[in-house]
Amino acid sequence: MAAEQPWDVVAALATMRSPWLTLIGERLQDPQGQVHDYWRVEKADSVIILPLHGGNLLLPPRQYRPGVGAYTWDFPGGRLPPGQKPEEMAPVILERELGVKAGTIATLTPLNSDGWLINSAFSNQRLYGFMAHLTPDAVIPTATLGGRYPFTPSGIAQLCQQLTCLQCRAILLEYCLAQAPDLSF
Repeated sequence: MAAEQPWDVVAALATMRSPWLTLIGERLQDPQGQVHDYWRVEKADSVIILPLHGGNLLLPPRQYRPGVGAYTWDFPGGRLPPGQKPEEMAPVILERELGVKAGTIATLTPLNSDGWLINSAFSNQRLYGFMAHLTPDAVIPTATLGGRYPFTPSGIAQLCQQLTCLQCRAILLEYCLAQAPDLSF
């Protein structure tokens, strides 16, 4: 099998930068010599955390998402600033979104070390996931708690009826699969 070759950039068509993303248009030539105009997005990586407290998965209040023009349920998450490690960002996100103090995180378990590609055809963005077991005495302020779902098959099924974010669903699925690796489909 021949070695896979990256496509050559023939020309830059446009670049638009904002604090949230960079949109890049390029003319690319594939190894067969065909030329393609292609648009891609460069974005900061994402970190999503599944907080578990007293046998329940916790969610912050629903947030308005301009991309879909609606409020959605999501696990605590955010963008990874340049130079910061995902495991450093997870406690910051939990405090910002749920009011959880870093000292009340009993364990923070990464679900992946390299990050999963979000949309490799269109974006460079990666997703890092964590499970955060909170100590029994962790205080979750009422104002920052939007939902509490038992970490049971029925609780997860109920939560999945509410979660429309594919990234959140993927992190939850990965954790569930890690807990039951002998599942057969």
